[in-house]
Amino acid sequence: MSKQSICERERSHLEKMNKFQLGNQFKKIGLIIAIGTFVLMIGRKYIEDSEWIRPILHGILLIGLLLISLSKEKIEDEFIDSLRSQSYRLAFIMAIVYSLVQPLVNYGVGNLLNQNEEMKSFSYFQVLFFMLIVQLMFFWQLKRMNK
Repeated sequence: MSKQSICERERSHLEKMNKFQLGNQFKKIGLIIAIGTFVLMIGRKYIEDSEWIRPILHGILLIGLLLISLSKEKIEDEFIDSLRSQSYRLAFIMAIVYSLVQPLVNYGVGNLLNQNEEMKSFSYFQVLFFMLIVQLMFFWQLKRMNK
């Protein structure tokens, strides 16, 4: 196999991955999963010894949000693709800023309220949840502003 054909094959795989999207019907499925999981997370608070189900609900909620984020619009064109790219970029930047600033804010508020607050990092769920929510909000806002 020649070097050029290997490069073309790799480029083809990258282009396929770059254009990967789910059908529009997955948006409704993701919305149902996310809202249902959110309701279950609230209901979990009233059940004793339910700590074991928490990571499962976190994972399901992230899957629901990811389905919404990856699903196509009814009319998918280059403009929507551009808005989607912008929203992913903004979400990435906001997640980095959030992950840098949030521990400092927690530490400052803890000291202000005279609690022995330590500088804590946060879980993967917080970062991924924040990133997906910010991406969806920016995408919907950019789409609404450009109608």
